[in-house]
Amino acid sequence: MIITVFPGQGSQTPGFLSPWLERDGTRALLAEYSDLAEVDLLAAGTEWDAEAIRDTRVAQPLIVAASLLSYAALGEAADASPAGVAGHSVGEIAALTAAGVFSAADGMRLVGLRGRAMADAAAREATGMSAVLGGDETAVLARLAELDLTPANYNGGGQIVAAGALGPLAQLAESAPRGTRVVPLQVAGAFHTRYMAPAVESLRAATADVAVTDPTIRLWSNRDGANITDGRDAVDRLVNQVASPVRWDLCMQSFADAGITGLIELAPAGTLTGLAKRALRGVPSVAVRTPDDLDAAAALLTGAHA
Repeated sequence: MIITVFPGQGSQTPGFLSPWLERDGTRALLAEYSDLAEVDLLAAGTEWDAEAIRDTRVAQPLIVAASLLSYAALGEAADASPAGVAGHSVGEIAALTAAGVFSAADGMRLVGLRGRAMADAAAREATGMSAVLGGDETAVLARLAELDLTPANYNGGGQIVAAGALGPLAQLAESAPRGTRVVPLQVAGAFHTRYMAPAVESLRAATADVAVTDPTIRLWSNRDGANITDGRDAVDRLVNQVASPVRWDLCMQSFADAGITGLIELAPAGTLTGLAKRALRGVPSVAVRTPDDLDAAAALLTGAHA
């Protein structure tokens, strides 16, 4: 069982879309996606600097657009589809699109709105996120509770992402739990926490009239790693997950329980394959960063890598 996964915010880097422009149709597709998301994705992915693409309004549609165009390119290269999909945070929009829950057009409209709504929510207070690497999970969670920080992402492989006000995040870095390393993340708010409640309502209203169908392939949820078979349930989880923790650790446990034999991460790739190497030891993976990675990904998807 080969699955594809879609990364979340923070995976973008300046110029990462440039290699993809060599593929026929990429510029036209990005122009279409730009109109839907209300962001100049071509400029953002090829010209803008790190600070510009850190903006939540830009980062979220940029990442989903890259995931969708690289997923389509993989399908062309392999002439095959994965057995299942999952997305980390905003990557769930790409995963639901790949699973046929809603169209790519609706996915790009939703991610544009999601990015704007979450940016507006983040602007209300100065907040951020930091990865806590290593240490004892119980001790880490206890320290976060002391500082009124939320464990926003349980990423597995010994990584928990803390989110909340900037002052407590600075305190966390200054007096980290024993055996841990604290790394501030390049995101502009405390995502997947109570600070995002206003964005939940905006996204819920936007999804009310979206045409939804049940997944055509296996789909796992960030909320609890469950396999979701009902399209409307998948959308409701997507909405609520904006203000609740990402349980990528449970997703990876579900991947293992399902017996996956390979994992492919779509652009802008690297983060999720890195986590998988620690939590899913022995499972081969391919990170599709540029079109040059498509052959290796196609070989894994079709079994030609063996």
